[in-house]
Amino acid sequence: MSERKVLNKYYPPDFDPAKIPKLKLPKDRQYVVRLMAPFNMRCKTCGEYIYKGKKFNARKETVQNESYLGLPIFRFYIKCTRCLAEITFKTDPENTDYTMEHGATRNFQAEKLLEEEEKRMQKEREEEELNNPMKVLENRTKDSKLEMEVLENLQELKELNQRQANVDFEAMLKQYKELEEEQRRREQEEDEQEMNRAMLEQAQNRRLLEDSDSDEEPTKPRPNPTAQSKPTDILQEDPQPQSKKPRMESWERSVGKLSTKAQLAGLVARRKEKEKEKEKEKEKEKADPALENRMETRGTTASTGSLPAAAAAAAAAATSSLGLLGAYSDSEDSASD
Repeated sequence: MSERKVLNKYYPPDFDPAKIPKLKLPKDRQYVVRLMAPFNMRCKTCGEYIYKGKKFNARKETVQNESYLGLPIFRFYIKCTRCLAEITFKTDPENTDYTMEHGATRNFQAEKLLEEEEKRMQKEREEEELNNPMKVLENRTKDSKLEMEVLENLQELKELNQRQANVDFEAMLKQYKELEEEQRRREQEEDEQEMNRAMLEQAQNRRLLEDSDSDEEPTKPRPNPTAQSKPTDILQEDPQPQSKKPRMESWERSVGKLSTKAQLAGLVARRKEKEKEKEKEKEKEKADPALENRMETRGTTASTGSLPAAAAAAAAAATSSLGLLGAYSDSEDSASD
């Protein structure tokens, strides 16, 4: 099976390349190429501007009987984008540029033409000086005179400017100082206004605080600063002790204090009296046997309802103790008043 892409072709042993017929193409053959306009130009037919960098499908050909140092010169044919007039230009390898032939005029070419004219004049002058030494002397004298005239004109212009421009430096400095003083004065005024505003706000805030304090508490007498001759007198004087009333807790107001000796002594006395009464009753029971029998029967009957009776007795004892404590608290309040 043969290869899909054949790289090496077969040449028979009797192959002669000189026998292959050659194509005879014309020397002025034209090719279609894609290029951009090398410079700004204006069409002579319709006046349309064609700017540098605009793309064209151009025809290219080699210029016959023209070359520069063996380099061929090419000609390009393009058409105007508006009127389709033909425009041609050539390559210029000598100046590394393009030259306009016909159909349009090149824009911004005045500077280039001026440079070319100067180069041409300089070349002619060098050729004249090379063959004629007297011409060299004349040209030097002309150059020196021209240079002197230029310097004189420059000096006259400087003097004229100095006459017309009468600048008073002292007046300028004085005006500058006045402006600085005015600016400084304005800054001082603004600072004073800001300070006054801040002091006014502080005084208003202080007054509002004092008014709120006076509404909550009565005004206290302020100490007289004139009475103290020296600042150190504050340390020498003893502050007057303020008699503070002891604070009473809520439970003390309702129940009363039990820490006083008189109240405790009263409680102890009442308890002793009760104990004496109980002893007397026991002695009476021992002396009367009938009373003992009654007590036994009473104990048997009360055994059935011992729990309710005990609860009732405890409630009665609690009410009696509360009554005693209330009486003590009333007596203490009356004593303190």
